[in-house]
Formats: sequence, C-alpha cells, structure tokens
Amino acid sequence: MNVQPSPEVAAALSEGRPVVALESTIISHGLPRPDNLAAAQEFEEILRSQGVTPATIAVLDGELKAGLTADELARIANEDVPKLTVRDLPVVLAMAGSGATTVAATSWIADRAGIRVFATGGLGGVHRGASETFDESADLTVLGEVPITVVSAGVKSILDIPATLERLETLGVIVLGFRTKDFPSFWLTSSGHQLDWRAEDAYAVAAVMRSRDAMGLTSGIVVANPLPEEKQLDPVVHDEALERALAEADAQGLSGKEVTPFLLQRIVELTGGDSLAVNLDIARNNIAVAARIAKAAVEHP
Repeated sequence: MNVQPSPEVAAALSEGRPVVALESTIISHGLPRPDNLAAAQEFEEILRSQGVTPATIAVLDGELKAGLTADELARIANEDVPKLTVRDLPVVLAMAGSGATTVAATSWIADRAGIRVFATGGLGGVHRGASETFDESADLTVLGEVPITVVSAGVKSILDIPATLERLETLGVIVLGFRTKDFPSFWLTSSGHQLDWRAEDAYAVAAVMRSRDAMGLTSGIVVANPLPEEKQLDPVVHDEALERALAEADAQGLSGKEVTPFLLQRIVELTGGDSLAVNLDIARNNIAVAARIAKAAVEHP
C-alpha cells in the first residue's frame, strides 16, 4: 500500500531536505475544538520556521497521507474521526474511511514514506495492572519494528513507567535522554528513573541513527526530551490529581480502553486546565528538538 505524500513533502524528500512527521491524534482527540486546529497549524509553522517540512500523518478517504493540505488538516480537527493504530489501517483503507493516527500508525506510515524523524507529545506504554490485564500500547511493538526516531517527553505518569522501559529494552528500542539521563514522565521533567544513555545535541542523535542503520538494525530510537523544570506541571498538583483520578477510576470499575481517556480528562479538570497547557508546551518543545535532529540527519546522511 503506497503512502500519498503531499507535494511539499514529496519535494523535500526527493531533494534530501529535512522532514518531520507529526501525529494527528493530538489534533482529533488530544485538544479541544477550535484550539486543536490552531495548535496543529502552529506545530507545522514551528517546523517551517526552522527550514523543516512538516508531514502531519493521517488517513483520509482510504488513503495514507504524509503531509496534509490546509483543508485536510481542518478535516482532522473538525470531523469526528476514529483513532487508528496499525492494526486498524487495513480496515479503514478497505472501507475508504478516514482517521487520525496514533504514535504506532504515524511511525509506520512515516517510515513507509521515507521520513526518519517524528515528534509527538508522549508515547503509549505499559498500563498499570498490565500483569493482569495485558494492557500495553501498540506504540511499543511498532517501535521495535520500525526504524523511526521519535522525540517525546517520555510516557504519561498514568502508565507503569518502569515496565514500559523494560519493554522498550526487550524490544530493542534505543532510548536516549536528550541532555539528561532522567527519563521524563510527560507532565514532569523527571520520572525518577535513570537511562543508560544521553545525547548532548541533535548531531549525537543523528550519529546514533547512522550507526543503527549501518548495523542493519530495524528498531526505533526514542529521544526522551523533558520539559524545562520551570514549564513542568506543579509536582504537588500533579501527584494529587493523579492519585485522585486513579482512585476514581478504580471506584468506577473502569477497565481497558475506558481508563486512559477518563484519567486524562480528570487530570485536566483537577488541575484546572493546567495539564492541557503543559501538553502544548511539551509538543512545541519536542517539535523544535525533532527539527534540529532532522536537519542534522540530512547534513550527515
């Protein structure tokens, strides 16, 4: 199945210019309307301002898209489209449907389009209680199979962070702290868990990409990029909101796909919207770092 790059993305790839993939789930499901469209436009402009071509990934009318027109971006922001992971792609394509792509599906499509760097907010991971529920994001298994470099602020603190790091190790995914060995937990600069490796700048990340490719390895690289401490969610507010949201989810007997949307929405409510504002800062920060990595990668292919 061919990926349909936009003319802008196709030209950049053919000319060897830097391109960064962006997921569309943050637009369709992660941010409220109409702020979501403005944010999507801002994210793309951050890349263009650094001389990098944005490639927002989505599925529209049965086509895999790498790079969206203004009208297509508005469709993802304004239409009620499903969230798609890799296993959903054959179904939505066969039905000529549309949808927003998760980290897993974005990684898969970007790789097929020839895009090497991807910026997101946070990865999916192993859920709390997964030893009983086996609830684990498909993001992890896809990153074990696709040689994409993903810049993220770690994983959300609603997940089991130690188990997620163990799974990434098992799957052969390289995890580099960007100027740190502290693995971030999305809203917070540090999760308290230490990484084996850190990269001091974008050129160091690009060097690891080249080394991985030279070895013939096909797994991904996660660049864990924490927010500066002054921009993180207040740790006390975070801990109180997380504890209360987890207790409420347990009291309501929520399970499976019900849990994550409930927790994220309750944390927004319990923090008075502060967590949503931090989400935007996380995305901006990761996109800026991804731009530098993409530029470094094409300077020294």
